[in-house]
Amino acid sequence: MLFNSVDYIFFFLPVTLSVYIFTGKSLGHVASLCVLVIASFFFYGWWDSSYLWLLAGSIFVNYLTGYLISLRFLEKGQRRCLLAIGIIINLALIFYFKYAYFLIENLSFITGKKYAFSSAVLPLGISFFTFQQIAYLIDVYHEKINHSLIKYSLFICFFPQLIAGPIVHHRDVLPQFTNNTKTRLISQDLAVGLTIFVIGLVKKVLIADSVAKIANPAFATAAAGESPALIVAWSATLAYTLQLYFDFSGYSDMAIGAARLFGIRLPANFNSPYKATDISDFWRRWHITLSNFLRDYLYIPLGGNQKGESRRAVNLMITMLLGGLWHGAGWTFILWGGLHGVYLVINQNWRRLLKVLGQSPRNLPMWRRRLSGLLTFLAVMAGWVLFRSENIAAAGNMFRAMVVIDSGIGELPAVKTLAQILIALGIAWFLPNTQEWLKRYEPVLKHHMTESNTSEISKAVWSWKPSSSVGFTIGAVLFIAVRQLLQALESEFLYFNF
Repeated sequence: MLFNSVDYIFFFLPVTLSVYIFTGKSLGHVASLCVLVIASFFFYGWWDSSYLWLLAGSIFVNYLTGYLISLRFLEKGQRRCLLAIGIIINLALIFYFKYAYFLIENLSFITGKKYAFSSAVLPLGISFFTFQQIAYLIDVYHEKINHSLIKYSLFICFFPQLIAGPIVHHRDVLPQFTNNTKTRLISQDLAVGLTIFVIGLVKKVLIADSVAKIANPAFATAAAGESPALIVAWSATLAYTLQLYFDFSGYSDMAIGAARLFGIRLPANFNSPYKATDISDFWRRWHITLSNFLRDYLYIPLGGNQKGESRRAVNLMITMLLGGLWHGAGWTFILWGGLHGVYLVINQNWRRLLKVLGQSPRNLPMWRRRLSGLLTFLAVMAGWVLFRSENIAAAGNMFRAMVVIDSGIGELPAVKTLAQILIALGIAWFLPNTQEWLKRYEPVLKHHMTESNTSEISKAVWSWKPSSSVGFTIGAVLFIAVRQLLQALESEFLYFNF
């Protein structure tokens, strides 16, 4: 079930909220949690009910493994063995569905032999809920924590964040499920939640889906073996850069807004990433929950920056290569991750050079910070060409079109096309983001947003306040978004593919 569907907006979400509140008042808090678990399984099964066994089985096996690891009478070696078994089961699951066909396909290419193995349908959200459970098992091993099966199930399958995140940590969400007051309809939660949800819907329906029409034809041309014209290639790349951001940021906002209706705060996933002044800053702002996961459970265990600069560079490359592979079983994703690994290594060396020269990236003149931000944006755009292209050859065609005038310069974009790109770019670069706009009402978990990145403009006239005029505006924007939704075909969110 898509967040940007009539079924979800007008039926599933309001019905689930109503039943959740009624059950909590009449039968108690535990019963209301059961309602959310059942609703979440229904939400997942709407896509393909045949994979409900996979989600349920994964939750049960990981809960049982976590319970056994938390038993205090077990020796450390026994607990470590259980942890290893749990991680292997999770990785085996995601490997079979996501990477086995890719491995067999490349093995066939290398050996020249054909192997009888068909590609499995990728279950929605498997990368998100599998990695979330791996993190839980590791934390159980270190902290010996334990929770009830109902709360753990809801932690994994809570429908707002089940399919495409944000990736949540048990310390962030599980304590919120113990609060009995959550079943009360609190007007502030309702107002904040609806506002964030509508913002996310607007990002998806009015911005992402609009610029997608600019990006798709050029990338299709490249996939067909041809190079689009220079201006067309640059316009398409910029359009996809904006489409991906507003699509995934829109999904995250809708997830955060839907969760807030139930009184649950989720972590932020975006913090104006295209305002980043360098590539390290970009990864602190883009897909924040994944960046934190890779840092805490991969980069730091590898040694982080504690074993010298050379080892740090290796750790960065390994982390980003695996981060690229997490997004998809394809060489374009691996190369995209490797490219960002190279970016980060260069950035770390640049920071070291500035330190030797007695300078700090934060204290650079404004013009140098702006120039650095523009260079970062262009570097990220180059990476998105790999990310979007169907294969390496298609990416090569796009890169060639952007630097070599093989197919001509091309005509200037139509006024409508140019306006769509400029408006989307202006929003991404100059307006406060959702979290900044609603900062006064703590829309997300605080520790996922750094104060240094908060725009000053959000503290002034842009600060959101609940009022009749704001309510009318949100209602009008929702009407426009739904009207557009009804006129166009429903489109999946891009991160459903990962």
